[in-house]
Amino acid sequence: MLGVIVNAAAVVAGSLIGMIFKKGLPERIRDAVMKGVALCVLYIGISGTLKGSNTLVLILSIVIGTIIGESADLDGKLNSFANKLEKRFQKTGSESASLAEGFVSASLLFCVGAMTIVGSLQAGLSGDNEMLFTKSTLDFISSIVFASALGIGVLLSAVFVFVFQGAIVLLAQVIAPYLNDAVVAEMTCAGSLLILALGLNMLGLTKLKVMNYMPAVFLPILLCMVM
Repeated sequence: MLGVIVNAAAVVAGSLIGMIFKKGLPERIRDAVMKGVALCVLYIGISGTLKGSNTLVLILSIVIGTIIGESADLDGKLNSFANKLEKRFQKTGSESASLAEGFVSASLLFCVGAMTIVGSLQAGLSGDNEMLFTKSTLDFISSIVFASALGIGVLLSAVFVFVFQGAIVLLAQVIAPYLNDAVVAEMTCAGSLLILALGLNMLGLTKLKVMNYMPAVFLPILLCMVM
């Protein structure tokens, strides 16, 4: 679990630096930084979607995942949590919305991809944390940039990083046979499509409830087994 702890700590440290940096920027520059980060998110999403090779798995994952997410109202629950934090810390409504956006954006960015899954499996199966240490460095730098644009939500994503990667490490012996290269590629593809949606939201072009699509990231595990 050492690699997971270091990764979560790197996100926290980077987020704190980014939030301090954000406070020193004028509103006009913060807005420009936000749009620049959004363009980077679009690039990450587009490049990640090319990892998949089975369009049917992607379509079924999105459709079924959306049904699950909408039925559970994941977006509504997340925003309710953000509103509670808003009242607790006396933030403005816009900061509350940014909290939810930052949390979902960072959680996807830090947890979607082969490095997350393969690195966690290596840590769980052999105790090799090298890949997670490398990922920690990348996430530290990324969290500085994203926290400077999206604020405290990026900091809170460290909890999701810890839980998600920690679960893979602890269950590595059980889930390793199901997380082959094909499954990881399809999970990356589905997650990257959601990252693409986040980028569009950040630019103000859409208002997609991305959290309600989150179950789609995990469905390729089941669909690849069936198909």
